[in-house]
Amino acid sequence: MTGDRTRSAFRIYSLHCTKKLLDRIKPSIATSLPLPTTALGNWYATALFWKLQLALLVNERTLLPVLMPLAPASTLAARFPAELATVLSAHGASQAIIESEVTAMADVALARTSNRSIVGTMNEFSFLAEGYREYLETSDLVTLSMRLADTPCSPIKYNSPARLLKVLSDAGR
Repeated sequence: MTGDRTRSAFRIYSLHCTKKLLDRIKPSIATSLPLPTTALGNWYATALFWKLQLALLVNERTLLPVLMPLAPASTLAARFPAELATVLSAHGASQAIIESEVTAMADVALARTSNRSIVGTMNEFSFLAEGYREYLETSDLVTLSMRLADTPCSPIKYNSPARLLKVLSDAGR
């Protein structure tokens, strides 16, 4: 965990990382995970070894994907809230919702992956992201994240992460 303990007790989420990402980050792994204080909950992450190495982060609750540069890997968790804010803004989330989510992400507990369904979704998103990159002839990570978010996913009853995010955003207004 990062930050002081008083602050982390009130604003925290967990980032569950694949082994290949943990090998890059080399963090201390949390042994007990606190309940998240974020509206979206916890996140899962993996490394994509493209020409520009990336991290793919997927939300546990909505399966919302966020692609971001991996380097420097040691600062991935600290850089993630700003990247999430950019993607949430692209999805049309209100500034109040974005600020609330980012503020609640003041601290992070790093852990190993524990949900095989989400790991499977990350594998599918990894495959699709590469295809979209070639098909759309773009390497813009927000564009690719937005395209992935339109993918129907069976763990969320064939809804798409983008539609589920909109429902949650509308409920939070």
